[in-house]
Amino acid sequence: MKTRLTLLLSALLGTVFSGFAQTEPVTLQEVVTIARQQSIAAKQATTQQRTNYWKYRTFLADFRPQLGVNGTLPGFTRSFIEVIQPDGTIAFQPISNNNSVVALLLSQNIPQTGGSIFVQKQIQRFDNFRDNNTLYNGIPFGIGLSQPLFRFNQMKWDRKIEPLKYAEGNQQFVESMEEVALNATGFYFDLLVAQVNLQIAEKNLMNNDTLYKIALKKLELGRISQNDLLQLELSVLTARKDLASAQQTAEVASLKLRTYMGYRDERRLDLALPTQIVPFQIDIQKALNEAFANRSASIAFRRRLLEAEREVDKAKKENGLNASLNAAFGLSNRGARFSDVYVRPQDREFVEVQFSVPIMTWGRAQARTETARANQELARQSVEQDKLTFEQQIYTQVTLLQMLQKQVKLTSEADQIAQNRYQIAQNRFLLGDLSVTDLGIAMQEKDRAKRDAVLALRDYWQTYYTLRLLTLYDFEHDQKINY
Repeated sequence: MKTRLTLLLSALLGTVFSGFAQTEPVTLQEVVTIARQQSIAAKQATTQQRTNYWKYRTFLADFRPQLGVNGTLPGFTRSFIEVIQPDGTIAFQPISNNNSVVALLLSQNIPQTGGSIFVQKQIQRFDNFRDNNTLYNGIPFGIGLSQPLFRFNQMKWDRKIEPLKYAEGNQQFVESMEEVALNATGFYFDLLVAQVNLQIAEKNLMNNDTLYKIALKKLELGRISQNDLLQLELSVLTARKDLASAQQTAEVASLKLRTYMGYRDERRLDLALPTQIVPFQIDIQKALNEAFANRSASIAFRRRLLEAEREVDKAKKENGLNASLNAAFGLSNRGARFSDVYVRPQDREFVEVQFSVPIMTWGRAQARTETARANQELARQSVEQDKLTFEQQIYTQVTLLQMLQKQVKLTSEADQIAQNRYQIAQNRFLLGDLSVTDLGIAMQEKDRAKRDAVLALRDYWQTYYTLRLLTLYDFEHDQKINY
C-alpha cells in the first residue's frame, strides 16, 4: 500500500511539475514562418495572386477561337399589327406566328489588325398559324470579316501590357509575403522589447527589495543614512510601478503579435533573442541589378510607359478618319421543308464600309492629342524620379545593414560590460564602498545597455527583411526569393 501511495504521489508531482515546465522559446524565424502560413495578410496575398492568374487566363482566352450558339427559340407572337393599305389608310391585322432562329458561330480575333473573322451556320423557321404555313430559311455555310480601318487597335496594346501586368502581379505576391515577414518582425520585436523590459523590471524589483532589506539592517548598525534608506525605498516603489507598466505593455504586444500572425495557441509566447547573426557582404551594384530584375516596381516602370504610349496612339487614331469594313460570304437558301435549305443553295455576299470623318472640331482633336503627349512626358519623368528614389532606397538599406552588423556586436559587448559593472557595484554597496546614487546610476546604465542591445537587433532584422523586400533576393544564401 505504501509503495502504491508513493507511486501515486510521484505521478501527481510529475504531472504538476510538467505543467510548470519551461516551454521552448519561439524564434524569429518560427514567427515569420507561422505568419506566412496563417496570417490574414498572407491569405489575402494568396487570394490576390489567384485573382491575378485567372484575369490573365481570361485575357489569353480572348485570343483563342470562340465557339457559341445563339438564337431565339421559340419566337411566338400573337397580336394585331399596323398595316398601311393601298389607299393610305391603316388596318390592324391579326397575326399568330412563330419566328425561331438558331445559329452556330465560330469566331477568332486578329490582334495584329484589331479585327475578327467568323464562320457561321444558321437555320430559321417561320410558322404562320393562321394560314397553317411553314417556311425555312438558312445559311448552310458562311464566313465573314469585321475589320476596323484607321482606328485604335486595343488588342495590339493588350498583348504588350497584359503580360506585364501578370508578371507584376506575380512579383507583388512575393513582395506581399516578404512584407508579411517584415511586419511580423516588427511585432516580434515589439513583444521582445516588452518582455525584456518586463524581465528588467522584475529583476530590478527583486534587487531593490533585497537592497532595501539589507539597508534596514545597515541603518540599525549606523552604516547608512536615513536619506539613503528613503532613496532605496523610493526605488522599490518605482520598480513596482515599472513592473506593472511593463506587464501591461507585454500583454498588449503579445495580443498584437498573436492577432497578426494568426496564432491560436493560448500558451504564453516566450520569445528567443535572435543573436545568431551571420555576417555577409553585399555588393550594391548586385543589389540594384536584382531589384530591377525582380521587383514589381521595375515591371511597373515599363508598363506605365507603355500605357502612356498607348494613350497617345489612341488619341491620334480616334481623332481622325474612323472606318470599319464588314464583309461576309457564304451560301443561303429557303424552302417549305428543312431539307430545302441544303438543296442547291445560292451565293450570299455582304460588304459594307462604315466611316466617319470629323470636319470641324474647333481644335478638340489636337487638344486631346497634346494632352496625351503631355501625360506621356509626365509619366516618363515620374518613372525616372521613381527609379532614382528606388535606387536610393537600395543604397541606403545596403549601407545601413553593413553598419548594423557592427552595431549589434558593439551593443552586445556594451551590454555584457554594463551587467558586470552593475554586479560589481552591488558588491561594493554591500561592503559599504559605494553610495546609493552611484548604485542607481550603475542600474540605469545596465538597463539602458540591455535595451540598446535589443533595439540594435531589432534595427538589424528589420533592415534585413526590408532589403529582402526591396530586392526579392536572399543575399545570405545568394538566391532569388520564390514562393
